Amino acid sequence: MEIHNEMKHKMGEPSELASPAPSIAHGKMSEVVAADDERLAQMGYNQKSDRSNGKPGVQKGIYQALDIILCDLYYGSVRFRASNIRTTTPFWRSRDGYLDLVRREFPVHDHSSFRVVAELCSAYPTAGGMYFVTKFVVPQKHVPLASWIIGWANFTGQTAGVASVAYGTAQMLLAAVSMGSAYDLETQTFAYTPIAAHVVAVSIGLLLLMGIVCSLPTKWLSQFIKWFAPTNILATIAICIALLVTTKDKRSASDVFGNVTDGSGWNSKGFSFLLGFLSVAWTMTDYDATVHISEETKEAAIRGPVAIMQAVIISGIFGLLLNITIGFCIRDIDAALASPFGNPVAQVLYDSQGRNAALAMWVWPVLIQFFTGCAAMLSDTRMAFSFARDEAIPFSRFFKHVNTRTSTPLNSVWLVVIICSCLNLIALGNVQTISAIYNATAPALDCSYMAVVALKLWYEKELKPVKGPFNLGRWSKPVNYIALTWVSFISVVLIFPPISPVTAANMNYAICVLAFIATFALSWWYLGARRVYIGPRVTSQSH
Repeated sequence: MEIHNEMKHKMGEPSELASPAPSIAHGKMSEVVAADDERLAQMGYNQKSDRSNGKPGVQKGIYQALDIILCDLYYGSVRFRASNIRTTTPFWRSRDGYLDLVRREFPVHDHSSFRVVAELCSAYPTAGGMYFVTKFVVPQKHVPLASWIIGWANFTGQTAGVASVAYGTAQMLLAAVSMGSAYDLETQTFAYTPIAAHVVAVSIGLLLLMGIVCSLPTKWLSQFIKWFAPTNILATIAICIALLVTTKDKRSASDVFGNVTDGSGWNSKGFSFLLGFLSVAWTMTDYDATVHISEETKEAAIRGPVAIMQAVIISGIFGLLLNITIGFCIRDIDAALASPFGNPVAQVLYDSQGRNAALAMWVWPVLIQFFTGCAAMLSDTRMAFSFARDEAIPFSRFFKHVNTRTSTPLNSVWLVVIICSCLNLIALGNVQTISAIYNATAPALDCSYMAVVALKLWYEKELKPVKGPFNLGRWSKPVNYIALTWVSFISVVLIFPPISPVTAANMNYAICVLAFIATFALSWWYLGARRVYIGPRVTSQSH
């Protein structure tokens, strides 16, 4: 398959590189491979990682995409949306109807934001992702401050996301323990009910396991997770079929697709619909995750953006499939919300299949969620490495070290493990605080992406944007403006209180977390960072 010719036909125009490089105008994959390191060299960038993550060609599409970018897939809604029941405001709690969820599963931003991110990441395929792109879309005098703010927004958003995945996986795992415990017929209770302390302890244990996985050599990681993409998809299909075939007294289609309930208290079904994006946005974000491991990926300038496109679309399709299935099979929403398992979807499986079959089915989403966390952590550790390489964090010399045996930044891996564990410990004392941190994931990441896009558009006359082999052609500018408009709008919704009347218990404190991140970053900048930090460093600027 001649990837570039196919993309040129679809996107509207050929691509350009910053300076002469091995041409890929004819789509020869050998030339694309040769261009990987030369593309970085053109940017003055020193390649340090081992490009072991890859396959001979791009013909296998989806398997490559999911091999590189399991964290971008984020299992769509197949995260089993209610796994984050206590950390975000998912569909199940908002109770605003199945039709709303179905319509949200392919929101506007998923057709614009990820495309503009893919385009930029094709032009600048480095471990720094959108953070590194900042260096090339603003005048040099503004690079340090712009990169500093965008870098911290991206790093904190990714880190909060990893912590929330571990916490959600712990909830799912303990739901299985509860489901398998003895059941008292008289009191109609299970012998074990998950509590916050147990969830935190298990989440930290899972973070340690994820850290071990992310410490493996890139080649091992590639072999370790490449089989998981088809397993992921097949498990989703199998669970959906089993539920639809065996569940008795399913809901009617008119109820599933037509019943909309304003459960927010804002007296607006339309606003309840928008509030449902709280869970969808948390799931469908981290678009540049694949790019953070692009230095370890062959044909990164093509495979990275293709992975982003395929992962978002496929995760949306299978997330939609799962949500429709659960919509038909859930018997009582209020009962599911009050599930002793601490997880409404586990309750749906239990009600439909009984204990043994439900446990057998529940193993797969738990396992998939764990690997999602591994892939998300992998992306986050590469961002931490990039930040350390640019002297943006304390003890940068230590954290930017690349292990010679694994060719991976092990110190950055365990920095992320420690930070995420500390974040999850907050849940022991204050659920509202940790919920706010998790809720800040999507707006922090999306705003870090769109800030780069806005800067590119603002300075495009002064700095001609570089195009990679994957680009949107004549549609680039319209799609960029659509993405900016959408993210500006939905970011306000994402930080809005989900329930009225607003109380200290149900307030969305994400805005406080975002304000803290901004205050912290700017304070550190003016107190001293501006004297040593010069932005993403190229080879000539490295120590």
